[in-house]
Amino acid sequence: MISFTVRLRFPDDERDEMTQVLRELTRASRQEPGCVSYVSHWVESDPSTVLIYEQYKDEAAVEAHRASPHFAKFAIGGLYQKMLDRVVENLQAIA
Repeated sequence: MISFTVRLRFPDDERDEMTQVLRELTRASRQEPGCVSYVSHWVESDPSTVLIYEQYKDEAAVEAHRASPHFAKFAIGGLYQKMLDRVVENLQAIA
């Protein structure tokens, strides 16, 4: 299992548009056969920051996600165009 988080920070005036983009990306990502979990969150203590928690069955599933048309449209063509910064945290399960 592959798990990671992605933190994205946006200008405050982009929140509504990015919420819609995240809803579409989340909906499409959850339909991928190798996706175990895909959950987008606005961070309460930092309203300009999104945290996405992702889990995939294996590396091939991660690659398929990143090569998907919805990733190109909503992540690369949407989120990445408006984000101020991005941090990926790879996770290792304890149990």
